Amino acid sequence: MANTFKVVSHDVMPATAGTPEALYTTPGSTTTIVLGLIIANIHTAQVTASVKLVSDTSGGGRAAANTTTFLIKSAPIAVGQSLEILVGSKVVLETTDVIQLDCSVADKVSVTMNIMEIT
Repeated sequence: MANTFKVVSHDVMPATAGTPEALYTTPGSTTTIVLGLIIANIHTAQVTASVKLVSDTSGGGRAAANTTTFLIKSAPIAVGQSLEILVGSKVVLETTDVIQLDCSVADKVSVTMNIMEIT
């Protein structure tokens, strides 16, 4: 098994406010550990941002499949500020799991996510 550290970044997100945009989709035969995620407000006014984990993989021994959950929902980010989510925590992504981001204003947040892919 190879462990590869990577950065996933997007200069402006989402394309349409109210429509979550995929930041990262876990490739086939890969487990990904999200090590950190920073959202920066690049707008001239406060925005709110949400991050979703979209998963339909098995739930660690549960009979039911995973579902879509929020990692953060409608969090305010002041002008010129950033928000670091997952402080001190990690998120495990299985093949096909997706991290999506939404913002109250289109193309007004810049996002950087640090990951480790295990293949």
